[in-house]
Amino acid sequence: MTTFHSTRSTTDSLTAKQAIRKGIADDGGLFVSDSLGQTHVDLANIASKSYQEIALDVLGALLPDYTDSELKACIDEAYGSQWSDPAITPLKPLGDDFVLELFNGPTSAFKDVALQILPRFMARTTPAGGDPNEKIMILTATSGDTGKAALAGFADAAGTGITVFYPEGKVSQVQELQMTTQTGSNVKVAAVRGNFDDAQSAVKRIFGDRELADRLAADSHVVLSSANSINVGRLVPQVVYYFSAYAQLLQQQIINTGDEVEFVVPTGNFGDILAGYYAKLLGLPVKHLVVASNRNNVLFDFLTTGSYNRNRPFFQTISPSMDILISSNLERMLYYFAEKDTRLISMLMNDLKNYGCYEVPEELLAKIRHVFGCGWANEDQVRQAIADCWKKNRYVIDPHTACGYFVMQQMPADPLTPRVLLSTASPYKFPRVVNESLGLDATGTDFECMDVLAEATGTKAPAALRGLETADVRFSDVIGIDEMEDFVAGAAEAL
Repeated sequence: MTTFHSTRSTTDSLTAKQAIRKGIADDGGLFVSDSLGQTHVDLANIASKSYQEIALDVLGALLPDYTDSELKACIDEAYGSQWSDPAITPLKPLGDDFVLELFNGPTSAFKDVALQILPRFMARTTPAGGDPNEKIMILTATSGDTGKAALAGFADAAGTGITVFYPEGKVSQVQELQMTTQTGSNVKVAAVRGNFDDAQSAVKRIFGDRELADRLAADSHVVLSSANSINVGRLVPQVVYYFSAYAQLLQQQIINTGDEVEFVVPTGNFGDILAGYYAKLLGLPVKHLVVASNRNNVLFDFLTTGSYNRNRPFFQTISPSMDILISSNLERMLYYFAEKDTRLISMLMNDLKNYGCYEVPEELLAKIRHVFGCGWANEDQVRQAIADCWKKNRYVIDPHTACGYFVMQQMPADPLTPRVLLSTASPYKFPRVVNESLGLDATGTDFECMDVLAEATGTKAPAALRGLETADVRFSDVIGIDEMEDFVAGAAEAL
């Protein structure tokens, strides 16, 4: 039986359902399974399968205590008419390379792939303590995209509530409106004074507060769980689109079964690219996974030096969803590369907490670099990349995808190895930056910018984004980091 335990200790032994319901381990570690990689996904007929069929194969291998019929129901609900493309994550040519569009879901960002199915996973779990009235409160810090995707997934979902914190003034106007206009009776949203790392660290502290947990359980019948990629149920659905990309390359006769592929992934919290490593462990022929960072290039420095140091200036950039200095999912990757050494991981994470930095042994870094490459783009290079991609390919990319595009252009191409760039968000989430980069008028509101962009490029703004202009704002709270715990308790009481 596949069981899950913390990256920092082996004392837990949870099923997939228990790990998903709980979100994060009691010691602050992330849930991992030691059987990852023992089962491989069969690639023999993958080219003829739909996204939903591939999802069943991959999720069945990763979450074995969900029955086939449970997984089928989750998949059917999550990947249906709310997607604007029947392929869910279509692969398109981009010059000599390829782009995997992950933004065709209801909130126009890659987080939808996981956050449309996570509430369905949760609905099929049962209370750990046997309280029949127990409700799950999803608690999430967001750098911009997770918040809305989680709100859209959990709004009015039975037996759950959701509270989202985002850094005040550090998300785009569209991203903020997506969250503050969210409908649903079980939803709470607040801006926090500080940056994403401050909010995420506070959320992790709240998860670790036993006293608060006992109080919420006793007073409100509420247990906390996470929709951030620290939750294994948020991570595993993202493994599916790597297999989907491979299937589409096979369908288009670009590769033969067994040929290797490179993936270039814009990432801040390391979840998106970690899913690619999980795919590799499940037997997908992944040659390299390339981390593309923005100016907050803590991952680039780590992958080039072996030293992870968050004691550095925090930059507010035009790719705000990647403005992150504490990359949570790196911990899972280190666990697997360190041959499942929980003591080492515990020590490294302790150093990070106490000193803001850690260093990995040289031989460990060498193993990591065999799989993971890296690069980063500064603000001018991001703008240039948006312009260059449009000029050369007549394809509009958002500023996060542009980090990946820039890094990919710098890499020497191997004509025998296809390269796939993961496109993480619709350009219409960041219309002002995109317009500035393309030399279009960017003086009006974000909505006027959308109209200018649509007119100039012959593309169309997703209706849900364009409609935000007239949506009613429901949430306007701005709170300090030290007020977050009280806010959570109040939200739990209201459930």
